[in-house]
Amino acid sequence: MSAAGTKAPSPAPVDQAPEHTGSRGATLVQRLVVVRELGIFAALLLLVLVTVIANPRFLSGQNMRDLLLSASILTVLAAGQTIVIVTRNVDLSVGSVLGLSAYASGTLLANAPGTPVIVVILAGMVVGALCGVLNGAIVAIAKVPSLVVTLGTLYAFRGLDSLWASSSDRLQINAADLPASFKSLGGARLLGIPVLFLIAAAVVLLVGFYLRNYRSGRELYGIGSDPAAARLSGIPVGRRVLVAFAVNGALAGLAGVLYAARFQTLDATAGTGLELNVVAAAVVGGVAIFGGSGSVYGAALGALLLTTIGTSLPQLGLNPFWRDAAVGALILAAIVLDRTLSLRLARRLRGRNLRGS
Repeated sequence: MSAAGTKAPSPAPVDQAPEHTGSRGATLVQRLVVVRELGIFAALLLLVLVTVIANPRFLSGQNMRDLLLSASILTVLAAGQTIVIVTRNVDLSVGSVLGLSAYASGTLLANAPGTPVIVVILAGMVVGALCGVLNGAIVAIAKVPSLVVTLGTLYAFRGLDSLWASSSDRLQINAADLPASFKSLGGARLLGIPVLFLIAAAVVLLVGFYLRNYRSGRELYGIGSDPAAARLSGIPVGRRVLVAFAVNGALAGLAGVLYAARFQTLDATAGTGLELNVVAAAVVGGVAIFGGSGSVYGAALGALLLTTIGTSLPQLGLNPFWRDAAVGALILAAIVLDRTLSLRLARRLRGRNLRGS
């Protein structure tokens, strides 16, 4: 064939290299997330092993059920917090939202004992969702940092709960005020596993499926990685952040109903201080506080690890004070590890780009 008839090779698409770079980066991030989750799981197993050596009865059936029950509420809250944190935000009001929803659920049952449990659950989730919408609207529309917004609503929701309790006939709702059908939920078991923990596991699976398989869920990671770039690519950042806060609030409302079923004694102080444990569970579980990476499964493992620490310390004969110290150390270690891994990932991607150019 003559030179004139030879067809010149077509140039490679301009966006080919960035696409491969993005896929390599996503693969590396996924591997780092898996490594973090395996590390948390290994730490959990090691803690259980040490506790069993100190007290062989730690793995008794009743102890395990109590452990799972204690972890269930924190797990639901950590799942919702994960949705917010991956967008580079945080919600410090979840403890107050839980308390408000728990008191609302208890009041509904005390005034209308025949209310079906599913209606009570939905009512608690609606109360939580409304609180989440308020948080999300101020963050997304008014562009106020979420840390400032939710710190304010933490006290606002707690004050609303206190005002409600003080203006009603019941400053405290006791187990005697709740119907037996609802109280049985707190101790119900299915195949030996507490029903509350099964609900928490279902929440984790649903949130994980949404974040991984739905475009809107994956876009939350894009927002957390680079909000400006996400906005330029056509992602409705404000709407997604608003929905993330609303879903987180609804799950905090669900946790409030579970709290009411678990403890059956409700007042305006329910859930006080819980927000720090929720953020700690997510961060320790590998959800980057800077946004853009992490998984709800890691957050659930973090919740289980923190609960196990609180349960193990008395078994090991240690002062409960060390639980707070251990949680603080884990948070600092997780943040340092996230930063170190992020810098290492950036260097690896730059090195591959230079070799490929």
